[in-house]
Amino acid sequence: MKNFVQPGNSLDLIAPSGGVVAGAPVKIGLIIAVPAIAAAVGATFAGHVTGVFDVAAATSQAWTQGALVYWDDTAKNFTTTAGSNQKAGYAVDAKLAAAAVGRVRLQPTI
Repeated sequence: MKNFVQPGNSLDLIAPSGGVVAGAPVKIGLIIAVPAIAAAVGATFAGHVTGVFDVAAATSQAWTQGALVYWDDTAKNFTTTAGSNQKAGYAVDAKLAAAAVGRVRLQPTI
């Protein structure tokens, strides 16, 4: 098909204010991405928008496998609290409340 561009598992994005750190999720508009590399503000970087990642998670909550997770752009972590947070995917594994890291399957949604 001549208009196909790419599968879309990762996207070339422009690093926002403060730049990005490899492996630290970032929100750009409605895109939640895990940068493959570090990049200074304004630089292009490859951001994974789908896949399974070990990421920073709210330590105040336990997760069950398959629970919906949301990106909390204020706390810069994933949570099961919807509120004003953006849906990001689901928990691949259960997480204890005290755990600071959760395993998440990013699933782009609009």
